Amino acid sequence: MRLTLTLAIAGAFAMTAPSPSHAQTPAKPQWTLVIHGGAGVLERENMTAEREKAARDGLDRALAAGEAILAKGGSALDAVQAAVTVLEEDPHFNAGRGAVFTYEGTNELDASIMDGRTRAAGAVAGVTHTKSPIALARRVMEDSPHVFLAGEGANIFSREKGLEQVDPSWFATPERREQLERMKANQGGSASWFDVDMKYGTVGAAALDANGHVAAATSTGGVTGKRWSRIGDSPIIGAGTYADDRACAVSATGAGEYFIRAGVTHEICARVRMKGETLQAAADAVMAEVKEMGGTGGVILTGPTGEMAWSYNTSGMYRGKVSAGGKRMTAIYGDEE
Repeated sequence: MRLTLTLAIAGAFAMTAPSPSHAQTPAKPQWTLVIHGGAGVLERENMTAEREKAARDGLDRALAAGEAILAKGGSALDAVQAAVTVLEEDPHFNAGRGAVFTYEGTNELDASIMDGRTRAAGAVAGVTHTKSPIALARRVMEDSPHVFLAGEGANIFSREKGLEQVDPSWFATPERREQLERMKANQGGSASWFDVDMKYGTVGAAALDANGHVAAATSTGGVTGKRWSRIGDSPIIGAGTYADDRACAVSATGAGEYFIRAGVTHEICARVRMKGETLQAAADAVMAEVKEMGGTGGVILTGPTGEMAWSYNTSGMYRGKVSAGGKRMTAIYGDEE
């Protein structure tokens, strides 16, 4: 009788005790934030200590701006806009101030933002006077019947809505002008169609807030020497930016023509939602497809599960992440994680 009771108690304990693997599963973070500042040929031997420090400092400031909102229970939408705004104002990245030049020597800015809660979205292309293109993209989303405005129409809308305007010279930097001049001097091969340094300095952010909603935002100056009002993937919903509470939020950077053709950000979210893939697996699969097509670049993403991920097929990507209870982390090179 005593033996039977002992075995019964032991059996009951075995049925109810958590397995070691279950007990070690990390808790879902209350909120998450992932950012990027572009991908490309980024190698230590070609990077000065000053340039590296400036880039890491910029990424850290962007993370801090988004973190301040999320830590107080703010929305993912506000957080991604705040993070991207910091990077737009940092001349070390190709967005806002520090944007690359068109072939004609002007700066044309593109941006997009998306709310995963409702899948509302806003985008602008070819903006020339609005200090914060990402703020304009959000205003299009929230204060117009449209998703996408371009060129002079976007400029007019911006002025009508009272967004801060600047002289185009505010965006220009000597370094970017020198890149354009160097590209023109080296014309003649296929490389002249793309960024002379193969550094796609587009900036972006993806976030999950404490209410379980996700959002993504992307802003860029495009590629050096772009012509004929060229528009890349950054302002295109489903190519450069996508957010869906049922899957994830994604922002992309790279050779936009390939990201458009692959529908990169929507494709990643679709794989997560329809196939049940992890964010990392979905991102890796789509970036491998982009590489097969001949495109280079990367993506950053997060989702309702609290997973954060990035994937790129270049030697490096300016990137960073932070989550509730964790420390801000930034990276540039391929061997940093």
